[in-house]
Amino acid sequence: MLMTMKTSKIYKMIPMMRLSNRKRYLRKPLLLVLSFLFLTLSGNAAHILIPMDETQDNHLKAYGIAYWTLERDVEVNWLLNYRGGSFMAKHYSEIEDECIARGVSYEVIADVQANTILKEIANPDVNKDVIKLQKAPKIAVYQPKNKQPWDDAVTLVMEYAEIPHDIIYDPEVLDGVLPKYDWLHLHHEDFTGQYGKFWHAYKNTAWYQEDVRHNEELAQELGFSKVSQMKLSVAKRIKEFIAGGGYMFSMCSAPDSFDVALAAEGVDICDVMFDGDPIEPNAQQKLDYSKCLAFTDFSISTNPHEYEISSIDVTNNREANPENDYFKLFDFSAKWDPVPTMLTQDHENLIKGFMGQTTAFRKQYLKPDVTIMGQNKALKEARYIHGKFGKGTWTYLGGHDPEDYRHFIGDPPTDLNLHPNSPGYRLILNNILFPAAKKQKRKT
Repeated sequence: MLMTMKTSKIYKMIPMMRLSNRKRYLRKPLLLVLSFLFLTLSGNAAHILIPMDETQDNHLKAYGIAYWTLERDVEVNWLLNYRGGSFMAKHYSEIEDECIARGVSYEVIADVQANTILKEIANPDVNKDVIKLQKAPKIAVYQPKNKQPWDDAVTLVMEYAEIPHDIIYDPEVLDGVLPKYDWLHLHHEDFTGQYGKFWHAYKNTAWYQEDVRHNEELAQELGFSKVSQMKLSVAKRIKEFIAGGGYMFSMCSAPDSFDVALAAEGVDICDVMFDGDPIEPNAQQKLDYSKCLAFTDFSISTNPHEYEISSIDVTNNREANPENDYFKLFDFSAKWDPVPTMLTQDHENLIKGFMGQTTAFRKQYLKPDVTIMGQNKALKEARYIHGKFGKGTWTYLGGHDPEDYRHFIGDPPTDLNLHPNSPGYRLILNNILFPAAKKQKRKT
């Protein structure tokens, strides 16, 4: 089979060799290179399997290995519901070396074993499937350039897993950079222009005053009279990015503030301490829920002393004990619902809860077409939701940090060296790999 491959594909394999070998072989005639590759690959045909069940030493860095492999134009099979959502690719010594260097568990298996796994997964009677990952997605994180007194769980885990990403903020979004990216993350952000409703508790702190000053100056530089107008414009650009085929993942305060800002387009919902003038009369009645991605029929919080943006979030009224605060992942059909199946791959289906400025979403405010992927049924709250908009998708995960139950302002960042097998952080990383999936035809 190798003898019939196009020359361009042979050269794609050559970069996977060690640099010293590559230089030596490229100086020799192509026929010699072809002969060597044929003998080597036919004599040592094998795959590398990266298990994602309880046998994996470092689940988080395993995603980084999958991304690293895709960057080198090597296809990765994502084995949905097979040993916790394992990864499998053609064996190259460089991939094996990288697994060893990063402390990721792996198995080298013969072609016959790989084919047996694929045959097992293809059985229509089992809830498993294979998704081919083909191209490393280009990732952007929406994050302010000025220092913030909190960290971003997504940035933390991407740095830990060694997944490259760009930091962008309002100027870049409004300058039109989003189409360059496949995946965008939003975290601890308030798109309504109310600075997270931190005014009551933190108005006298240096970091809050600096944040207000920075955003007001930025709004003026970009031609807006109010921060709320700038944030709405940014939200609309992000919505256009999704409609055009982009993937957006959002956590903490970003999900509900994003939808609230969209619903309040043309309506002043900010009080005088946020934008210099009072809230518009009858602002609640003027909201347009049709502009939202996920939520509808919610009420906005007009009390500036309340640490809350709307009735979507459950934080202030939930009755949960930290010891038994969990949410359960839904079990989707891998062959018929591959997207939510990808997004819920984990070695555990009961995920430890964690709070945030937005902890979870009241189910009564979800639009009918929203897919709930994780919920606390007893508390009637959705924790992990997904939906389509135009040609793209959005995913919202409640809470701030999967390994810090109540992360306070000023707390140090979570040390992921202490949590290499975090089921909660795996949900984030599922979303990062999701855009790499080849679009599958529906099975018949």
